[in-house]
Amino acid sequence: MFALRRWWDRYATRAGVATLVIALAWAMRQSQGAVIYEMYQVLTSPLQPGLTQAERLENAYILELQQRVIELENQNQGLRENIDYAESQGKVAIAAVIGRSADNWWQQITVNKGSSDGITKGDMATGPGGLVGRVIGVSPSTSQILLTTDPTSQMGVKVSRSRALGVVRGNVDGRVIMQFFETTPDVKPGDVIVTSAYSRLFPQGVPVGRIESMDLKKSPAPEAVIQLSSPLNILEWVTIHPFEAKTDVNAPPAEIVNDQPGS
Repeated sequence: MFALRRWWDRYATRAGVATLVIALAWAMRQSQGAVIYEMYQVLTSPLQPGLTQAERLENAYILELQQRVIELENQNQGLRENIDYAESQGKVAIAAVIGRSADNWWQQITVNKGSSDGITKGDMATGPGGLVGRVIGVSPSTSQILLTTDPTSQMGVKVSRSRALGVVRGNVDGRVIMQFFETTPDVKPGDVIVTSAYSRLFPQGVPVGRIESMDLKKSPAPEAVIQLSSPLNILEWVTIHPFEAKTDVNAPPAEIVNDQPGS
Protein backbone atom coordinates (compact mmCIF):
# COMPACT_ATOMS: atom_id res chain seq x y z
CA MET A 1 0.00 0.00 0.00
CA PHE A 2 2.84 2.30 0.90
CA ALA A 3 4.56 1.56 -2.44
CA LEU A 4 1.33 2.33 -4.35
CA ARG A 5 1.00 5.71 -2.64
CA ARG A 6 4.61 6.54 -3.43
CA TRP A 7 4.05 5.61 -7.09
CA TRP A 8 0.87 7.71 -7.21
CA ASP A 9 2.55 10.73 -5.67
CA ARG A 10 5.35 10.47 -8.19
CA TYR A 11 3.42 9.64 -11.41
CA ALA A 12 -0.10 10.97 -10.81
CA THR A 13 0.39 14.00 -13.05
CA ARG A 14 1.85 11.97 -15.90
CA ALA A 15 -0.88 9.38 -15.62
CA GLY A 16 -3.55 12.07 -15.68
CA VAL A 17 -2.05 13.70 -18.78
CA ALA A 18 -1.72 10.36 -20.56
CA THR A 19 -5.33 9.49 -19.71
CA LEU A 20 -6.51 12.88 -21.00
CA VAL A 21 -4.59 12.48 -24.26
CA ILE A 22 -6.00 9.02 -24.84
CA ALA A 23 -9.52 10.24 -24.09
CA LEU A 24 -9.16 13.20 -26.49
CA ALA A 25 -7.77 10.95 -29.21
CA TRP A 26 -10.67 8.53 -28.83
CA ALA A 27 -13.22 11.35 -28.80
CA MET A 28 -11.71 12.95 -31.90
CA ARG A 29 -11.79 9.62 -33.75
CA GLN A 30 -15.39 8.97 -32.79
CA SER A 31 -16.55 12.48 -33.70
CA GLN A 32 -14.25 12.89 -36.76
CA GLY A 33 -12.70 16.03 -35.33
CA ALA A 34 -15.90 17.68 -34.15
CA VAL A 35 -14.65 17.82 -30.56
CA ILE A 36 -11.56 19.80 -31.55
CA TYR A 37 -13.70 22.18 -33.61
CA GLU A 38 -16.11 22.73 -30.73
CA MET A 39 -13.24 23.40 -28.34
CA TYR A 40 -11.82 25.91 -30.81
CA GLN A 41 -15.19 27.62 -31.08
CA VAL A 42 -15.48 27.86 -27.28
CA LEU A 43 -11.97 29.25 -26.86
CA THR A 44 -12.23 31.78 -29.72
CA SER A 45 -15.84 32.86 -29.25
CA PRO A 46 -14.91 35.77 -26.92
CA LEU A 47 -12.71 37.12 -29.74
CA GLN A 48 -15.46 36.93 -32.39
CA PRO A 49 -18.63 38.97 -32.83
CA GLY A 50 -21.64 37.33 -31.27
CA LEU A 51 -23.24 35.83 -34.40
CA THR A 52 -25.94 33.26 -34.08
CA GLN A 53 -26.08 30.23 -36.38
CA ALA A 54 -28.93 31.83 -38.31
CA GLU A 55 -26.87 34.98 -38.84
CA ARG A 56 -23.89 32.98 -40.07
CA LEU A 57 -26.12 31.12 -42.54
CA GLU A 58 -27.59 34.40 -43.73
CA ASN A 59 -24.10 35.85 -44.29
CA ALA A 60 -23.10 32.77 -46.27
CA TYR A 61 -26.22 33.09 -48.43
CA ILE A 62 -25.49 36.78 -49.07
CA LEU A 63 -21.91 35.92 -50.06
CA GLU A 64 -23.22 33.30 -52.51
CA LEU A 65 -25.58 35.85 -54.08
CA GLN A 66 -22.74 38.36 -54.42
CA GLN A 67 -20.63 35.77 -56.21
CA ARG A 68 -23.51 34.93 -58.54
CA VAL A 69 -23.97 38.63 -59.36
CA ILE A 70 -20.26 38.95 -60.20
CA GLU A 71 -20.44 35.94 -62.53
CA LEU A 72 -23.57 37.30 -64.25
CA GLU A 73 -21.87 40.66 -64.71
CA ASN A 74 -18.86 38.96 -66.32
CA GLN A 75 -21.12 36.96 -68.65
CA ASN A 76 -23.10 40.10 -69.51
CA GLN A 77 -19.91 42.00 -70.32
CA GLY A 78 -18.74 39.22 -72.63
CA LEU A 79 -22.11 39.13 -74.38
CA ARG A 80 -22.15 42.92 -74.80
CA GLU A 81 -18.69 42.85 -76.39
CA ASN A 82 -19.83 40.17 -78.84
CA ILE A 83 -23.02 42.06 -79.68
CA ASP A 84 -21.08 45.28 -80.31
CA TYR A 85 -18.69 43.36 -82.54
CA ALA A 86 -21.57 41.68 -84.38
CA GLU A 87 -23.28 45.01 -85.04
CA SER A 88 -20.07 46.35 -86.55
CA GLN A 89 -19.70 43.30 -88.82
CA GLY A 90 -23.17 43.29 -90.39
CA LYS A 91 -25.09 40.04 -90.84
CA VAL A 92 -23.62 37.74 -88.22
CA ALA A 93 -24.99 35.63 -85.35
CA ILE A 94 -23.92 35.45 -81.71
CA ALA A 95 -23.95 31.93 -80.26
CA ALA A 96 -23.20 30.52 -76.83
CA VAL A 97 -20.96 27.49 -76.39
CA ILE A 98 -23.18 24.78 -74.89
CA GLY A 99 -21.18 21.60 -75.45
CA ARG A 100 -17.59 20.48 -75.30
CA SER A 101 -16.18 17.02 -74.71
CA ALA A 102 -13.17 16.50 -72.47
CA ASP A 103 -11.96 13.89 -74.97
CA ASN A 104 -11.80 16.39 -77.83
CA TRP A 105 -11.46 19.68 -75.96
CA TRP A 106 -9.28 21.25 -78.64
CA GLN A 107 -11.17 19.74 -81.58
CA GLN A 108 -14.86 20.74 -81.56
CA ILE A 109 -17.48 22.79 -79.73
CA THR A 110 -21.28 22.90 -79.95
CA VAL A 111 -23.16 26.21 -79.98
CA ASN A 112 -26.82 27.08 -79.48
CA LYS A 113 -27.57 28.41 -82.97
CA GLY A 114 -28.51 26.29 -85.98
CA SER A 115 -30.22 26.23 -89.36
CA SER A 116 -33.34 27.91 -87.96
CA ASP A 117 -31.09 30.89 -87.14
CA GLY A 118 -29.61 31.00 -90.63
CA ILE A 119 -26.40 29.08 -89.80
CA THR A 120 -25.06 26.92 -92.63
CA LYS A 121 -22.23 24.45 -92.97
CA GLY A 122 -18.98 26.25 -93.80
CA ASP A 123 -19.76 29.47 -91.89
CA MET A 124 -16.76 31.01 -90.13
CA ALA A 125 -16.65 31.36 -86.34
CA THR A 126 -14.62 33.99 -84.52
CA GLY A 127 -14.26 34.83 -80.85
CA PRO A 128 -12.60 37.50 -78.72
CA GLY A 129 -9.22 38.02 -80.35
CA GLY A 130 -9.66 36.27 -83.67
CA LEU A 131 -10.42 33.09 -85.58
CA VAL A 132 -12.06 30.13 -83.80
CA GLY A 133 -12.93 27.75 -86.64
CA ARG A 134 -15.66 26.74 -89.09
CA VAL A 135 -19.12 25.21 -88.86
CA ILE A 136 -18.98 21.55 -89.93
CA GLY A 137 -22.45 20.37 -88.85
CA VAL A 138 -25.85 21.99 -88.39
CA SER A 139 -29.14 20.97 -86.80
CA PRO A 140 -32.22 23.19 -86.46
CA SER A 141 -31.08 24.61 -83.10
CA THR A 142 -27.36 23.76 -82.73
CA SER A 143 -24.13 23.78 -84.72
CA GLN A 144 -20.81 21.96 -84.44
CA ILE A 145 -17.67 24.02 -84.95
CA LEU A 146 -14.33 22.51 -85.86
CA LEU A 147 -11.66 24.48 -83.99
CA THR A 148 -8.47 25.70 -85.63
CA THR A 149 -6.54 23.50 -83.16
CA ASP A 150 -8.00 20.29 -84.61
CA PRO A 151 -5.26 18.34 -86.45
CA THR A 152 -7.50 18.07 -89.54
CA SER A 153 -8.03 21.83 -89.72
CA GLN A 154 -5.75 23.91 -91.93
CA MET A 155 -5.77 27.35 -93.53
CA GLY A 156 -3.62 29.66 -95.63
CA VAL A 157 -2.01 32.42 -93.57
CA LYS A 158 0.59 35.15 -93.82
CA VAL A 159 2.85 37.14 -91.53
CA SER A 160 1.28 40.58 -91.25
CA ARG A 161 4.62 42.40 -91.05
CA SER A 162 6.67 40.70 -93.79
CA ARG A 163 3.81 39.11 -95.81
CA ALA A 164 5.57 35.73 -95.66
CA LEU A 165 3.10 33.01 -96.64
CA GLY A 166 2.42 29.61 -95.19
CA VAL A 167 -0.20 27.16 -94.01
CA VAL A 168 -1.39 26.58 -90.44
CA ARG A 169 -2.46 23.20 -89.07
CA GLY A 170 -3.97 22.31 -85.72
CA ASN A 171 -1.86 20.82 -82.95
CA VAL A 172 -4.44 19.83 -80.23
CA ASP A 173 -2.55 21.58 -77.40
CA GLY A 174 -4.04 25.06 -77.76
CA ARG A 175 -1.45 26.14 -80.31
CA VAL A 176 -1.11 25.63 -84.04
CA ILE A 177 1.86 25.01 -86.32
CA MET A 178 2.64 27.25 -89.28
CA GLN A 179 4.67 25.78 -92.15
CA PHE A 180 6.28 28.40 -94.37
CA PHE A 181 6.53 28.20 -98.16
CA GLU A 182 9.89 30.01 -98.22
CA THR A 183 13.08 28.34 -97.07
CA THR A 184 14.26 31.53 -95.33
CA PRO A 185 11.13 33.46 -94.30
CA ASP A 186 11.36 36.92 -92.76
CA VAL A 187 9.77 36.15 -89.38
CA LYS A 188 10.43 36.71 -85.69
CA PRO A 189 8.70 35.94 -82.37
CA GLY A 190 5.72 38.20 -81.79
CA ASP A 191 4.85 38.60 -85.47
CA VAL A 192 1.10 38.70 -86.07
CA ILE A 193 -0.41 35.93 -88.20
CA VAL A 194 -3.60 36.50 -90.24
CA THR A 195 -5.47 34.54 -92.89
CA SER A 196 -4.23 35.07 -96.44
CA ALA A 197 -5.96 35.50 -99.78
CA TYR A 198 -4.85 31.98 -100.72
CA SER A 199 -7.20 30.41 -98.20
CA ARG A 200 -10.39 29.48 -100.05
CA LEU A 201 -12.66 29.02 -97.03
CA PHE A 202 -11.61 31.96 -94.86
CA PRO A 203 -11.62 35.65 -95.82
CA GLN A 204 -8.20 37.23 -95.73
CA GLY A 205 -7.05 39.42 -92.85
CA VAL A 206 -8.73 37.52 -90.00
CA PRO A 207 -6.41 37.49 -86.93
CA VAL A 208 -5.12 34.03 -86.07
CA GLY A 209 -2.39 34.60 -83.47
CA ARG A 210 1.26 35.46 -82.91
CA ILE A 211 4.50 33.57 -83.48
CA GLU A 212 5.65 32.07 -80.19
CA SER A 213 8.73 30.16 -81.36
CA MET A 214 10.38 29.09 -84.61
CA ASP A 215 12.41 26.27 -86.10
CA LEU A 216 13.82 27.68 -89.33
CA LYS A 217 15.96 24.57 -89.88
CA LYS A 218 12.98 22.24 -89.84
CA SER A 219 12.77 19.87 -92.82
CA PRO A 220 11.15 19.85 -95.32
CA ALA A 221 10.10 23.45 -94.53
CA PRO A 222 10.63 26.00 -91.73
CA GLU A 223 7.96 25.96 -89.02
CA ALA A 224 6.69 28.20 -86.23
CA VAL A 225 4.50 27.58 -83.20
CA ILE A 226 1.57 30.00 -83.19
CA GLN A 227 -0.14 31.13 -79.98
CA LEU A 228 -3.77 31.73 -80.95
CA SER A 229 -5.18 35.16 -80.21
CA SER A 230 -8.62 33.78 -79.30
CA PRO A 231 -8.65 31.95 -75.93
CA LEU A 232 -10.21 28.68 -77.09
CA ASN A 233 -9.77 27.03 -73.69
CA ILE A 234 -12.23 29.40 -71.99
CA LEU A 235 -14.47 30.19 -74.94
CA GLU A 236 -18.09 30.98 -73.98
CA TRP A 237 -19.42 32.95 -76.96
CA VAL A 238 -18.65 32.95 -80.68
CA THR A 239 -19.62 35.12 -83.62
CA ILE A 240 -20.70 33.17 -86.72
CA HIS A 241 -20.16 34.80 -90.10
CA PRO A 242 -22.02 33.73 -93.26
CA PHE A 243 -19.99 31.56 -95.61
CA GLU A 244 -18.75 33.32 -98.74
CA ALA A 245 -17.04 30.96 -101.17
CA LYS A 246 -14.14 32.34 -103.16
CA THR A 247 -14.30 31.87 -106.91
CA ASP A 248 -11.19 33.72 -108.09
CA VAL A 249 -7.98 32.59 -106.45
CA ASN A 250 -4.78 32.98 -108.39
CA ALA A 251 -3.21 29.50 -108.42
CA PRO A 252 -3.19 28.81 -104.68
CA PRO A 253 -0.86 26.11 -103.39
CA ALA A 254 -2.46 22.67 -103.34
CA GLU A 255 -2.40 22.26 -99.58
CA ILE A 256 -4.29 25.50 -99.12
CA VAL A 257 -6.96 24.58 -101.64
CA ASN A 258 -7.85 21.77 -99.24
CA ASP A 259 -8.12 23.90 -96.11
CA GLN A 260 -11.70 22.83 -95.58
CA PRO A 261 -12.07 21.46 -92.02
CA GLY A 262 -12.04 17.74 -91.91
CA SER A 263 -10.29 17.35 -95.24
